[in-house]
Amino acid sequence: MHRPMKITRLTTFIVPPRWCFLKIETDEGITGWGEPVLEGRAHTVAAAVDELADYLVGKDPRHIEDHWTVLYRGGFYRGGGVHMSALAGIDQALWDIKGKALGVPVSELLGGNVRSRIKVYSWIGGDRPSETAAAAQAAVARGFTAVKMNGTEEMQYVDSYDKVERCLQNVAAVREAVGPNVGIGVDFHGRVHRPMAKVLVKELEPYKLMFIEEPVLSEHEEALKEIARISSTPIALGERLYSRWDFKRVLQGGYADIIQPDPSHAGGITETRKIASMAEAYDVALALHCPLGPIALAANLQLDAVCYNAFIQEQSLGIHYNQANDLMDYVSNPGVFAYQDGMVAIPTGPGLGIEVNEDYVRERAQEGHRWRNPVWRHRDGSFAEW
Repeated sequence: MHRPMKITRLTTFIVPPRWCFLKIETDEGITGWGEPVLEGRAHTVAAAVDELADYLVGKDPRHIEDHWTVLYRGGFYRGGGVHMSALAGIDQALWDIKGKALGVPVSELLGGNVRSRIKVYSWIGGDRPSETAAAAQAAVARGFTAVKMNGTEEMQYVDSYDKVERCLQNVAAVREAVGPNVGIGVDFHGRVHRPMAKVLVKELEPYKLMFIEEPVLSEHEEALKEIARISSTPIALGERLYSRWDFKRVLQGGYADIIQPDPSHAGGITETRKIASMAEAYDVALALHCPLGPIALAANLQLDAVCYNAFIQEQSLGIHYNQANDLMDYVSNPGVFAYQDGMVAIPTGPGLGIEVNEDYVRERAQEGHRWRNPVWRHRDGSFAEW
């Protein structure tokens, strides 16, 4: 039996551009890092981490499954974005500690790798056809074999055909720019309501897309069911679902071909692994959501290493949100994210496989951030989904 290790402190850092990092310390000097954040609610999630810390301090960090169970089930009210994101960052850090204590990557503790690298896609915008097409060409020139773009701007429940036409022109320009064999994901971002989603899904078929993401908000199961029936394009969703119980209905209903849980929102490595296994049982693919920082990306890659149905990984290197800071700024070993031929290597170092530059994290946390997503309105003054 190994002697008990104890958690001594949990510290959160709100860092630009819109992230929250968590450091968990132990009495043996081993520290773990996680990324508990819900974009636009970073301070709220940090407060939830602080509340959950009351239970964790003094406990052995290696009992990950038990800690997850207590932190989830021990609150009478449970689930949702804030709670599950706080739990996600804690879970990532606990896995990081366990891997470091044993000197192996997290993927080794989860059964060992089924792959050594995974395909990645680059986000290319989507609001202006010429700019989006140029960004797509640039991404392909850098080696990417897949890109993702926004499909449309704000759209009313029932809107005029010029909005549809603009979306089609945009996608057509990208398809023409990259040729027939580069994957194109088109993200409706939940901006589109059922009446227009049916029109767009049908009209986009000629462009042979890799997937359509969040054609409507995930709570509209009846609409998703109808869209899944009429679409020959794979439907992807899941960044706003937070647990096995949220995904259960989607999988049972057959509404999605690709699920996109975010391991910084959906309960961390422990829960996302279970969600991925559920999806595999339904022959559904996995494309983890990750427009976040380097700790989140490292956690995603440890999951990609062990989840057979993972086929592509989102990553936010150079994304438009990352103006003040980008991913590599916060790590001492940026070479660990080795991009080549449109793929990224799975980190092989202990724990999550990254070395966080704590001095720089502390320096940037003094500036912090209060990132908020934009609030859009339709021409009639009513709120528009972003």
